[in-house]
Amino acid sequence: MAVRVGVVRGGRGRAGLATGLVLGAMLGGATAGAAQPAPELARQAEVRRTAYGVPHIRAENLRAAGYALGYVQMEDYGVIVARNLLRNRGELARHYGRDSLESDFRHRPNWLQAAARYPELERDTRDVYEGFAEGVNRYVQLHPAEFPATLVADFSGVDALATDMELPDARRLRRLLQRLGAPPQLPAGVPGTEGERPTDEGSNAWALAPGRTRSGHAILMRNPHLGWDAGYYEAHVVVPGVLDFYGDYRVGGPFQTIGGFNRQLGWSTTNNDVDGDEVYALDADPERPDHYLFDGTSLPLQRQQTTLAYRNGGALATETREHWTTPLGPVLHRANGKVYVWKVAGAGEFRLGQQWLRMMRAQSLTEWKQAMRTLGKPSSNFTYADAAGNIFYVWYGRVPRLPHASGGDTAAVPARSSADVFTHLLPFDSLPQLLNPKGGYLHQENDPFHYTNLHAVLDSARFPPNLPRPRLGLRSQHALELIHDRRRLSLDEVVRLKHSYRMLLADRVKPDLLAAVRAAGPAPEIAQAAELLARWDNTVAPESRGGVLFESWWTHYMRALTAGATPGAEVALLRERWTPARPLQTPRGLANAQAAAAAFTRAVEETKKRFGAWDVAWGEVHRVRHGTVDVPVGGCTGALGCFRVLWFDDAPDGKRSVAGGDGWVLAVEFGRQPRAYSVLGYGQSAKPASPHHADQAAMFARGELKPVALSEAAIAAQTVRRYHPGLEPGEAAVGALR
Repeated sequence: MAVRVGVVRGGRGRAGLATGLVLGAMLGGATAGAAQPAPELARQAEVRRTAYGVPHIRAENLRAAGYALGYVQMEDYGVIVARNLLRNRGELARHYGRDSLESDFRHRPNWLQAAARYPELERDTRDVYEGFAEGVNRYVQLHPAEFPATLVADFSGVDALATDMELPDARRLRRLLQRLGAPPQLPAGVPGTEGERPTDEGSNAWALAPGRTRSGHAILMRNPHLGWDAGYYEAHVVVPGVLDFYGDYRVGGPFQTIGGFNRQLGWSTTNNDVDGDEVYALDADPERPDHYLFDGTSLPLQRQQTTLAYRNGGALATETREHWTTPLGPVLHRANGKVYVWKVAGAGEFRLGQQWLRMMRAQSLTEWKQAMRTLGKPSSNFTYADAAGNIFYVWYGRVPRLPHASGGDTAAVPARSSADVFTHLLPFDSLPQLLNPKGGYLHQENDPFHYTNLHAVLDSARFPPNLPRPRLGLRSQHALELIHDRRRLSLDEVVRLKHSYRMLLADRVKPDLLAAVRAAGPAPEIAQAAELLARWDNTVAPESRGGVLFESWWTHYMRALTAGATPGAEVALLRERWTPARPLQTPRGLANAQAAAAAFTRAVEETKKRFGAWDVAWGEVHRVRHGTVDVPVGGCTGALGCFRVLWFDDAPDGKRSVAGGDGWVLAVEFGRQPRAYSVLGYGQSAKPASPHHADQAAMFARGELKPVALSEAAIAAQTVRRYHPGLEPGEAAVGALR
């Protein structure tokens, strides 16, 4: 990959000019005449901030709604929103220096795709994108001190669209490239390390049919697990007669909706594992440099150059990188007579925001499914419920119809002709799905689709082999124990069950652990600690004693058995592995009693040294620390079998502070009018000075949710601030929405 460096003096320089020229050329007259002055849009939208800072936006049209959403996100997140737009534009380095160039080179091709395809979007979708950008620009203009002096308030609808041009998860790709010996600097447009996810990142979701609820109305529970810097943003957007949607709008764009509801239906998402790409090994042409052999002919590789600017002191420098591509996808590596190219299912798909808007406006399952057929999102599970009493699940994503076995992360697939590569996607109606299954429930905790309902187990033989094989982790088993074939549940009981503090791993291995420790002839203190564990209730409730010691033991036990193992090799920790024959009873027991007893001794010593006692309460160690809040909390990782998932960072004082897991939680019941509860643990605003930065943290730690204001009466009763976003004192709200 060739690299050239240059320098541009002053201002936005040639790169800024190039951006304008590209936009003008690609958009043509698509948006001509659509723009309105920001004060006029502000007059067409009103924001009512209710308790805990939730914005309820009421707008005359979708453009004004997008404007208001952009403005309120800036009020609460400011520079974080701007950075997100700059990242997706590929211009972070212009403001933050050369360290951001790698991100810019990855994202710039996506932005160019967004610019090229933007005119093809429906007018309603463009209205929202353009309004959002104008709301961001207006805030920057009114609050310049919050932003880098180099930032110009010139964000566009294309920049907002680029936030929805999702880069695929490239974990498999990077593992394969390591095997191929590819250089660490990947071509433009290929995701880098920021695509990696914590192993426990994911979500929980439940849907209960009317026959399983006390009210006779369907219930949806949404419980995502992401880092506490993920930027969930709770908001309610109403355009009378057009849109009425309450949900989690992710910070940085208007359509990064992950879940929510209108008055007729709602949905939740959980991460799934779609094999949506392949690396193909093409034959290099030995007679012609920079050519490859395909479909019986020699074809040229396409050489592309990307020039981006970065801030270098008071000047702008530029760097040019050269990379190669083919109609199949970008060239990743060339070696041993092969050209390795990356083909992504649905590459360049730009209609995710359009799909979200249709889903948000849908009034029935039929309309919602029709929106889903866009296949705008590369991967996710969707769990759905509605006022008509339907519950529905689909394992969703852009899945290639492969004419060959998947290469996965172990092999590049040889390709000599078009017949050797995939060209079509599996249609929506062929994806694994369940509608109103027996038992009246659906659950999803990031495991494959097979056991979403135990009465309707989905057989892998019905689906292509590049879909995942059956698996049912401890968190999923915990969920099934909570809701499978139980009594009818109320909305409040669903909230209580969602906060289960049980650690399922302890149920499965504690008897073997205690037997191993007792058989080892322990010292008196170790024996006393074992008796504490015997009395422990196997929960991580804040007041529970035993969980801290058990978690430390499990860590030492895993380290002892995996030390020296080949990276990636499977090591048997448990006596019985999970098996489809006993999906709710396995895994269980310990594979190595001697190692377990030795690890327990080390855990007692470490826990006492680190926390002052081996019988310390879970909440004494595990805390929610956010703003001025410092309170005990219960929860643990899904790997330990917790359903209330939390993970923690070590604090300087030896405590552990929540860093991710549960964050935004929603439970909604679809009666004649929806009734809902929610909580956003890290608050509505990332700005420490905001009154809504940490005002939900203690509530979250207690496992409580706040009532959601939906009706005009409830919103009015809770309103603490009412305003037109971005109107300055001298700009009257004449003609404002009433």
